Amino acid sequence: MRILIVLVTIIVLAPWTAVIAQQINVLDAGSRSQLLLDPSLVFDAERVSFSLHPGRKHPQNPLMVADKPWEGGYVSMFAGTVMFDQSDSLFKMWYTCENNSEYFAERGICYATSRDGLAWEKPAAGTRKARNGKPHNSVLALGDCPSVFRDEGDPDPARRYKMIAFDVNRGYMAYVSPDGLNWKEQSAKPVVPISYVDDVVSAFHDRAAGEFGLLGKLSTPVFGRVRRSIYLATSRDFRHWSRPEPAFLADRRDDLGTLGRLERVRSLLNVPDNPNVMRTEFYGAGVYLAESCTIGFPWVFTISANVPVPGNQEGPIDVQVALTRDRETWSRPFRTPIIPLGKPGEWDSGMILTASQAIDVGDEVWLYYGGHNHTHGLVADYTLRDKGQQKYTGASGLAMWKKDRFGSADGPAEGATLTTIPLRFTGTRLEINA
Repeated sequence: MRILIVLVTIIVLAPWTAVIAQQINVLDAGSRSQLLLDPSLVFDAERVSFSLHPGRKHPQNPLMVADKPWEGGYVSMFAGTVMFDQSDSLFKMWYTCENNSEYFAERGICYATSRDGLAWEKPAAGTRKARNGKPHNSVLALGDCPSVFRDEGDPDPARRYKMIAFDVNRGYMAYVSPDGLNWKEQSAKPVVPISYVDDVVSAFHDRAAGEFGLLGKLSTPVFGRVRRSIYLATSRDFRHWSRPEPAFLADRRDDLGTLGRLERVRSLLNVPDNPNVMRTEFYGAGVYLAESCTIGFPWVFTISANVPVPGNQEGPIDVQVALTRDRETWSRPFRTPIIPLGKPGEWDSGMILTASQAIDVGDEVWLYYGGHNHTHGLVADYTLRDKGQQKYTGASGLAMWKKDRFGSADGPAEGATLTTIPLRFTGTRLEINA
């Protein structure tokens, strides 16, 4: 049973109130819902515990698999995008696929649509020229991690859709399109030069703040090792971007959890552990724009050993949660998965990689994700069919939460008390999501 008693300090605006507010750090909450996912709003708590609520995986998962000849062996929501486009009442998806050499020389970004966000169609609306001249749904070559936005605020209809994606030769590139299918580079120059970035990027559009954000993977010295880390850059106009600043860097608590995370996937690991190599890194991240904060979904890469492929390591990737109220300081109160890996052998047992952004659907939050049934160090042959060999898969599924219920403050049946820091609200009614 959850008992939540909240004492809220409401400050009445007066000449002396502003002075007091500065002294006691009053939070201006306005009419926005406030999440108790981290301790930043808590002044005191008695008999209260805080719980993380992992996403509920859709029972029909995986919702999308590689079933078209041009997709090759896998499809993945690898920092891709699902949006509900109100202009034609469709869910639209931009995703990464391996690609088949009969159609294309390199992998790229494909496009799908759905009426309900569950059953997906792959229309033959591709704009790339296939080697064999056959129709397909691929819209951009040499691309990974397609973060797509529909921007009604841009007066130029040729820039209605915008995309940040990773180009394997040049780095993080910006694209624009009138329809989400026909894309052109905004500039021949990358948003962040290739020498500064790694191969994963996700981006978001905060319409309320009038800001674009980019979460890129950069290699950074942390505790004496160069590690994959996540940096944030922002832009007001999609053309000029700030210098990337650290968002997610591994800490000692992450490293202490390394062995426990490896034990959960022990049967999938392909090389012996190397204690001198074991560590935690961040491989990518998605976000959800809540009313009062930004929720992050960092991808946690737990490294067990190096593998023969140069620069590569073995280990699983799962997804945790983070929160920021200013996009400068991120809190990570929980270090357990918010989307748990599947059991060994299941389609998402080895790696989970989220979409660039979660979306609101009715009273729920939906986060699409890519799942793989192998770990990072395996050079997977997704079409392997030899007797006795496992068929490796890369597919896409969905995790869901009730809105504002990523976590909760819990108390015993006899009651508990939670006192917040002083909050300044607008309006006359206070609602508690319990």
